[in-house]
Amino acid sequence: MPDETAPADATPDPATAPAPTGSRSLSSVVGALGCGCAALLVVPVVVLVVLLSGGFSGSTDFPRIAPEKMADRAFQRSQGAYDLMGFERTVRPGVEKLGVSTENTLSSGYCYDGGLLGLEDKTVDGAYRMSHSWALDHVPADRAVSGLRRLHRQLKDDGWEVSSYREGGKSKSWDLYVERDDGNERMSFSWYPDREYFTGGASVPCAYDPEWASGDGLPEYDRWPPALGPAQRKK
Repeated sequence: MPDETAPADATPDPATAPAPTGSRSLSSVVGALGCGCAALLVVPVVVLVVLLSGGFSGSTDFPRIAPEKMADRAFQRSQGAYDLMGFERTVRPGVEKLGVSTENTLSSGYCYDGGLLGLEDKTVDGAYRMSHSWALDHVPADRAVSGLRRLHRQLKDDGWEVSSYREGGKSKSWDLYVERDDGNERMSFSWYPDREYFTGGASVPCAYDPEWASGDGLPEYDRWPPALGPAQRKK
């Protein structure tokens, strides 16, 4: 099947959507599990870090929802995709080395008011966007290819708009980007055949933190997500 090149707004380095407009919370830049403290990491060029940190919105009419509820919504989006892919491994919360090790993290990013005619966006006080990112190493072609194709079909059937889909063959990445609600809810997936590395993630719409007070800055969510994997399917 010939490659389909993803659109410019969905191909940061090395592979996702719009340029980063928000900042990741501490939960998304932690170091290895087992460390005595959270180590601040420089966000590398990994597909969904860029996509999921975006906080675009053309409106400020956001619902008032606690960050933990939106964090759970983002995680459940990822869990559903994980199930559709047919993965059986359990991914513990955290990340040792972004772009290399397994990952299971939550983060919060800014939301913007859209500005005049979409220009000069400004951050919206008290508003945030929650995202969940996950990754698996040692994912062979037979599992990745069949799973990604199944995921592509199912998400279309479920009403998601496929903004980009590419089957990269043996040398290029396989990428799937979907969205709905005018782009306010997104998911992205990539598989790198040379490294047998699979990444996925989800971002949910902006919301106001009910407990935010003037001067608090970006509402952040610094708790670990649940373990990603088969155990969650039984709950």
